[in-house]
Amino acid sequence: MARRSNVLDEGELAILRKKTKSYVETFEDAINLFLKDCEIRNLRPHTIRFYRNEIQTFLNQLGEQEINVSVLKPYNITDEHIKENVILYLRKYKGARVVTVNTRLRALRAFFNYLHKGKHIPKNPFENIKLLKDRKRVIATFTKEQLNKLFRQPDLKTFTGVRDYTIMLLLLETGIRANEAIGLTLADIRWEDSLICVRNAKSYRERLVPMQSTMKTQLKKYIAIRGYAETDALFTTVDNTPLSKRGLQNRIEKYGVLADLKGVRCSCHTFRHTFAKLSVQQGANIFELQTILGHTSMEIVKTYVNLFGTDVRERHKEFSPLKVLDKRNI
Repeated sequence: MARRSNVLDEGELAILRKKTKSYVETFEDAINLFLKDCEIRNLRPHTIRFYRNEIQTFLNQLGEQEINVSVLKPYNITDEHIKENVILYLRKYKGARVVTVNTRLRALRAFFNYLHKGKHIPKNPFENIKLLKDRKRVIATFTKEQLNKLFRQPDLKTFTGVRDYTIMLLLLETGIRANEAIGLTLADIRWEDSLICVRNAKSYRERLVPMQSTMKTQLKKYIAIRGYAETDALFTTVDNTPLSKRGLQNRIEKYGVLADLKGVRCSCHTFRHTFAKLSVQQGANIFELQTILGHTSMEIVKTYVNLFGTDVRERHKEFSPLKVLDKRNI
């Protein structure tokens, strides 16, 4: 083999001149990089706001613990910071519930996963961090009595009352989310097919949700009263502007207060859970529920079926161990 030249050529010199990748120096730059990536991935605006708020709250709470965040580098964060200054701090000093801690951890995990994957930090502090275990709670739903009380609250002599009554019927009939409801347009109602096209879906997958004659009749009444507006949004305000998600949530909460409901939070999501419960109890199967609710995973749908299905309940009448006891002992 020929002896190599001891003098480096331009290509070899370029290797020496090439700078090694530097890590992101400030949390402001790191957050901007992360949020820009969220926008590139077309995440929903409220998801991006959620990430921004959770990360900023994390930094604020580090400051509360006398950690100088102005000089702290993103690559200096370790798993001990997450354990001591996030998990233990929230649980011990803030009295936060497990679900609140896990919400913070999910946001920070997404943030640091992005930084590590993009080589903006050398080590991922979340590599060995797991979400806290929490008890599975029974899903809260409306009873039939509570539903009837709720539907008596809207003032059907007003536009907002008719609108809100129509929305509550739609939430109960279809189980759609609040964001999906306020995203509906006039063109999304497929009258001939008795279907509603849900476009503003969490999963980014449009889906068709069936509706029955009672719902169609109410929608026609509402749309006739709604009349012309300079928006194609199905649900509008008295100013003929699209109803916002917060506006919808406030109205639903208001009717819960008026109905004086006990033991259940009056929200759009409670309507969604109630739709699932009543559907299962009246014979809907797991695949039908998944299609209508728009879940990409079967897990939550299985939960509905397990909680609200009547098959096990009916069979339990046959195999209940109490049947072996002498009736004098019961």
